[in-house]
Amino acid sequence: MKLPAKVQIIDVGPRDGLQNEKQPVSAEIKIGLVHRLQDAGLKEIEVTSFVSPKWVPQMADNAEVMHGIKRKPGVRYSVLTPNMKGFEAAIAAPREEWPDEIVVFGAASEAFSQKNINCSIAESIERFAPVVAAAREKGIDVRGAMSCTVGCPYEGEVAPERVGMLAKLMKDIGVQRVDVADTIGVGTPRKVKAAIEATLAHFNVDHISGHFHDTYGQALVNTLASLELGVWNFQSSSAGLGGCPYAKGATGNVATEDVVYMLHGMGIETGIDLDKLIDAGVYISEALGREPNSRASKALRIKRAG
Repeated sequence: MKLPAKVQIIDVGPRDGLQNEKQPVSAEIKIGLVHRLQDAGLKEIEVTSFVSPKWVPQMADNAEVMHGIKRKPGVRYSVLTPNMKGFEAAIAAPREEWPDEIVVFGAASEAFSQKNINCSIAESIERFAPVVAAAREKGIDVRGAMSCTVGCPYEGEVAPERVGMLAKLMKDIGVQRVDVADTIGVGTPRKVKAAIEATLAHFNVDHISGHFHDTYGQALVNTLASLELGVWNFQSSSAGLGGCPYAKGATGNVATEDVVYMLHGMGIETGIDLDKLIDAGVYISEALGREPNSRASKALRIKRAG
């Protein structure tokens, strides 16, 4: 079976990873994390979220973070903008501080959509349509995060047909690429493949990324299953930042270090310096007062220490 020769990773640690942290993380630390990630070779970084600080206090410094980043040529910086107000805030800064890409999100589960954003899937797409149109008009790319593509904390298993429906809705409003996200980490390879195959009916494989949580320890095998379908874009989080709010004590995002270790071991290029990536994970983990949640990081640091 022919696997992709190269994989591009979007590190979502600065946004998805930090947003649920209870302790405040300064803009300076967030900027430092972004700089370390780009220095390690990451070409795509999800930086922050333009949402109401009332709902996500951790992201209240979004404009300060975007202003403070020293951008590297060839690196794509994305931000989450869930509504028009968020998008307008993201482009209120000078042009050079605008994101290269915005992210809108929808769920393949009706119950999750209602619980998470208080509206139906169809209503959420209606809300995003003007945001997508405004971004495209300004020359900003648009990515659609599709959550709960294999399982939902309220509905249980999610049928691939629901994923296909959501992918079509996103395509119809002008979203250019989508993330197939196993939001609660319950997916296993066959289920993940079914979700991706449903998405492939509407998006080219080059415009699909895998976003797998490691709640049940399945993220790496689900990554491999996706590689077997030709997917070569993946999202992960430095130091495994980001817990799973629906499974107490469980891990959330798979650690970028673990994904990169696996890919390099398979002879797949990432353009990422694993040692520098590990250092970036240590940097943010120290700021949070804990160890990185990455097995590869722990093992390689023990080896480094001799």
